[in-house]
Amino acid sequence: MKTPNYHDFYEKALIPIGLNDLNFLKDTEAHCPVSPPTHWLIAVEGVQLAQQKIYYHWKVSVYPADCEGDFNWKTPYYCSANMESIDSAIAFASSLVSSSKRDELTSSTKLEKIS
Repeated sequence: MKTPNYHDFYEKALIPIGLNDLNFLKDTEAHCPVSPPTHWLIAVEGVQLAQQKIYYHWKVSVYPADCEGDFNWKTPYYCSANMESIDSAIAFASSLVSSSKRDELTSSTKLEKIS
């Protein structure tokens, strides 16, 4: 697996997609570049800021994936806003893991903006 920033890509979880979320994904095929999607890949990604000193912000991304973890990095289901703290990003990713395990990721109020 390679993404444009694969050095700063930290997979948090690969979780089977529940029936509610899978039905939602089938209705929005634009977010399903992997056929058939069977899992959510939830990851924390580093975003290097353009400045002299190396400095990162962090975002949480959710990708539909197959059972082996293959996904299309160009089409995330969701990307959060950038966060200054990696701890905040990890905590948010953990909350999305919990939502996905309850089969409530697509209906989660935590997903303010869907990509």
